[in-house]
This record gives sequence, C-alpha cells and structure tokens, in this order.
Amino acid sequence: MRTATVSRATAETDITVEINLDGQGVYDNQTGVGFFDHMLDQLARHSLIDMTIRAKGDYHIDDHHTVEDTGIALGQALVKALGDKKGIRRYGACHLPMDDAQVRAALDLSARPYLIWNVELPTPKIGTFDTELVREFFQALATHGGITLHVDQLHGFNSHHIAEAAFKAVARALREAVETDPRKADAIPSTKGAL
Repeated sequence: MRTATVSRATAETDITVEINLDGQGVYDNQTGVGFFDHMLDQLARHSLIDMTIRAKGDYHIDDHHTVEDTGIALGQALVKALGDKKGIRRYGACHLPMDDAQVRAALDLSARPYLIWNVELPTPKIGTFDTELVREFFQALATHGGITLHVDQLHGFNSHHIAEAAFKAVARALREAVETDPRKADAIPSTKGAL
C-alpha cells in the first residue's frame, strides 16, 4: 500500500496528514479554515487520494501558517507514500474549466521542486480566506513534495471559481502522475535510474 502519515508540530501549528495514493478520493479534512477545507476536499476527491488532515494553528494571527504548513506536511506525505517512485507515470496535466474560470496544471514528480504560478485572483478575500494563501499552499506542496508544478489561469473573473479550478486541475494532474504505468510497473521513470 502506498500510504503515509506525517505529523508536524511547531510553535505555530500542529498538523497530521494521512494519505493513501491508491484510494477512492475519500476525505476528512479539518484545518479550522473553512474555505481551505473545501479546497482540500476537492484535491482529495479529484486526485482519488484518500486524505485525512487535522490541523490546529495560530488563527488569532491569521490563517497563513496553517495553510502553508499543511502544504508542507502534505508534500512530505506524498514523498513518503511514493517511495522510490518505481512504476509511476511521473507526469500529469489537466486543463480544467469551472464556469468562468479555466485553469491548466502540469506537473512532474521529479524531486526537483519548482512552481510557476500564473494565476490572478481578483479579490483579496474569498469569504474570510486570504486569496494569496492559495499560492502559498501550492508553493509549500511543490517544495516539500519535490514537484515541478506549473499552474496557468487562462480565463476567469470569480476568485472562488479560479481557486477551485486550480485545486481541481492540480488534483487531476496528480492523479495521473501517481498512477502505476502498466507498461513500466517495475521501472523508475527516468533514464537516470532514480528520481
């Protein structure tokens, strides 16, 4: 089973992430940040990665540390669950529409973290959620998950739709990348012999 549990406790947050890469997209995410929970649910559902996240943060300051540290812990859990990455497809991409929004995500589970973020959320808030934290989450996920991640917004004027399309597009790309390639199930997907 490609599963992992990561716990991360600092003076700012206390987070536990449990994932199963071969799941059905079952989720139970409770971070104390409502909109963020909704986005994590989308990430789990559309990647088919079972995901349980518990987070407590310094909400009296803001949601930044909770969102970023959840990205860190989730990235670390992905690395742990993928192991040596033998047999995975490695690459994934998705072009996803959601009403007015259209977002394209492409990623490589390369162990070479890099984020290209061409997304403009037109409002500073979605409810009480700071929209700049969407990028912070993906930056942390890419960095600690060893993911080369490109996210490009092609259309959109509604911040909620744009953010949700980004999470869903990344989820679909991740689903493709972590899947086992039946033609090369015993091989590392690199001419280097390691990822």
